[in-house]
Amino acid sequence: MPTATAVHHRWSDVPSELLTASIARKFITADRMTVARFELTRGGVVPRHSHESEQLTCVMSGSLTFKFDGQQIVVRQGEVLQIPAWVEHEVEVTEDAVVIDVFSPVRQDWVDKTDDYFQKPR
Repeated sequence: MPTATAVHHRWSDVPSELLTASIARKFITADRMTVARFELTRGGVVPRHSHESEQLTCVMSGSLTFKFDGQQIVVRQGEVLQIPAWVEHEVEVTEDAVVIDVFSPVRQDWVDKTDDYFQKPR
């Protein structure tokens, strides 16, 4: 059921999940989207994966290298990367970074705790 009123969130109140030794995630899910705040340490890797959600990655500080089939895109502070639904991608953290990701529709795999790609062997 859709939210009937505005909801105010503070990142400081959202619990953090340590996904790996170098990747921490906080997220908020609304009716039709998910927004996440990542803190990433240089050398960290988000393993190759895809999802039904379109993704906007806003790099607030640091830099990331996104790897697609035969292509790499470096995204730095103040830049945004748009990733269509179902496009497989991997991320290498090239500088300590803080990132805001926006997904639509909702990242249901996060809500259901079925996003196991961080634990898969590389």
